[in-house]
Amino acid sequence: MRFTVKVFGEEFGPMVEGARQIAGILRSLDGAGDVKVEEAVGLPFLEIKIDRREIARRGLSLADEQDVIGTAIGGRQAGLVFEGDRRFNIVVRLADSIRGDVEALKNLPVPLPASQAAPSRPGMAGGMSVPLRQLASFTEGPNQVSREDGRRRVVVIANVRGRDIGSLVAEAQGRIAAEVRLPAGYEVRWGGQFENLTAARQRLMVVVPACFALIFILPLGALGSAQDAATVFSAVPMALTGGVAALWLRDMPFSVSAAVGFIGLSGVAVLNGLVLLNHIRNLVGQGMSIPEAVRDGALTRLRPVVMTALVAALGFVPMALATGTGAEVQRPLATVVIGGLVSATLLTLLVLPALYARFGLVASKPAGAATGEVPGHMQPAE
Repeated sequence: MRFTVKVFGEEFGPMVEGARQIAGILRSLDGAGDVKVEEAVGLPFLEIKIDRREIARRGLSLADEQDVIGTAIGGRQAGLVFEGDRRFNIVVRLADSIRGDVEALKNLPVPLPASQAAPSRPGMAGGMSVPLRQLASFTEGPNQVSREDGRRRVVVIANVRGRDIGSLVAEAQGRIAAEVRLPAGYEVRWGGQFENLTAARQRLMVVVPACFALIFILPLGALGSAQDAATVFSAVPMALTGGVAALWLRDMPFSVSAAVGFIGLSGVAVLNGLVLLNHIRNLVGQGMSIPEAVRDGALTRLRPVVMTALVAALGFVPMALATGTGAEVQRPLATVVIGGLVSATLLTLLVLPALYARFGLVASKPAGAATGEVPGHMQPAE
């Protein structure tokens, strides 16, 4: 998992310096690996701007100057070498070590025309030269100019190793805020997977409560009783307990995919609870006593509940054991679902019938009985 720290500003100097300080802080943190700063300076390109007035004063032409620079840096063909039916160009140019040295290029001799040079030897004209620095100016450009939202930026990249990204970034933010001082108008933004995590967390703050509300409304509409719906909904914390325990046993941090797994797990847990409780209510409505209905309902619905849980759990086993591409998303989701279904199935068959026996509503006797109560009316269980 990777996250980035983006430094925004106007000048590359302060931006690069701030990015290097941030990179140093990240390297000292436990869990941050492969920290590197985006290359923005160095010798990616060299601009040589010829002084036209100076070359005119010395009797040189622009073509002469460019010819010297082009030959020294780019090279010029000086002949051919034949080897059998193959031929190779002979190129004259400076050595690689010199072409990459700006100071050496500044001292590159440029020959002057005979009219401008004094004879160096009797009977010889010319032979005089001037260094290239006197005829042109040298400017080193940045490696690349990266922009985002219309502003220049330098990026620090780091990978997360053996730690959750949330706690690592929180620690890094505290250190950077205390130790890194940027000029006015410069700012730091966090991106990469952490930016995605932040956006997903904000969405989950709305989605998760909405899903749990819908999960509660559905059994409420099926059972017609808020008290019985709450009893069925008690399967959700039972399932969440197993999911959290499974993440802890496998040493996995909470993630967005784990949150999605908790939502799906809650739906399956409520479905099993609804199947069991609805059958118990039907048995009570047929005149069976609460203890008998609870015991008979749990035994009768044991197989459907276990089969429903097994189908979902076994289907997620390959995802829980995945190691290839996408495993960081599949494994937390599958781990939550499998662990939660184990706890939800056991607790649904044991705890939910006990909760109904204690807090559930008992169907009244049919119409015409001695009590004279309205058919379908529900009474609290004693």
